Amino acid sequence: MTPQADRELDITGDTCPITFVRVKLALEEMQVGQVLRVVLRGGEPLENVPRALLDHGQEVLSRRSLGGDLWELVVRRRR
Repeated sequence: MTPQADRELDITGDTCPITFVRVKLALEEMQVGQVLRVVLRGGEPLENVPRALLDHGQEVLSRRSLGGDLWELVVRRRR
């Protein structure tokens, strides 16, 4: 079961690399252990954002389709 998000961020209107930058900035405003729910588009954002988050030491809790080209990514801030 995915934990309740402490904050939500919609990056469906952004393109890479701004997608990751916006998620990173949102996480920096949160406390360690808090959870961020991100709505993003498939393709490049869906491939790059989770990978970059893992590379930066964050924890990707889930990734699921919301239908069409929209996806939900749930991330826990680790550092």
